[in-house]
Amino acid sequence: MKLKLVSWNVNGIRAAQRKGFWDWLSKENPFITAIQETKAYPEQLSADLRNPEGFYTYWNQAEKKGYSGVAVFAKKKPLKVKYGFNNTIFNHEGRVILLEYLQFALFNIYFPNGKSRIERLEFKLKFYQEFLTYVREFKAENKGKTIIICGDFNTAHCEIDLARPKANCSVSGFLPQERLLIDELISIGFVDTFRIFNQTPGCYTWWDLKSRARERNVGWRIDYFFINKESSMYLSDAFIMPEVYGSDHCPAGIILEF
Repeated sequence: MKLKLVSWNVNGIRAAQRKGFWDWLSKENPFITAIQETKAYPEQLSADLRNPEGFYTYWNQAEKKGYSGVAVFAKKKPLKVKYGFNNTIFNHEGRVILLEYLQFALFNIYFPNGKSRIERLEFKLKFYQEFLTYVREFKAENKGKTIIICGDFNTAHCEIDLARPKANCSVSGFLPQERLLIDELISIGFVDTFRIFNQTPGCYTWWDLKSRARERNVGWRIDYFFINKESSMYLSDAFIMPEVYGSDHCPAGIILEF
């Protein structure tokens, strides 16, 4: 069984729809499409986007309208769906959906951005710690299960993952304490799927719109798929899609073969 899974921060699902999101989704036809930064309540969307034919859709929106939010378009109905973490103080921004299938579990997560002010950086770091606690417990309770974590991590892990590492070493998104949290995810048994297949510099998933950085490929790789190490044998490919426009991010994906 061959499955394509794709993740994309669309920077507003309604704006993405106007820019060809549905045509792209229909063409790619992934088994699962994980979306971040929907910026919408389901009732604000057209019926064909809210419940498109041929997909099961799941939405987790922020309490604040026009902010954050994640969604999943799935070709097959999962066995279980869970929204958020066990600690509810992290759940008001609509950042997490967990889907469980017989063969695997998928976390779709939109990690906070810490650039605006120190309080948001502190929230981001606490969110990461809650995420790591949750995933560690989930992994222990589901031994032998393939666990996939995808989404916008809002952190570039290594120097190869952004165009100007030295200029950004004191900027949220590439701070040592943020990067260490991805190190911790790796230390508990997860691997960055893209780097299994591609060690090339210049591969990014986000570009600043204001400076037209995409034209010069001055970007950051902050959108990831991680998989538990013992399940990496099921990976046949991992990729990013910089040729796909419609957002300040591009999609990332993996191919699984069970």
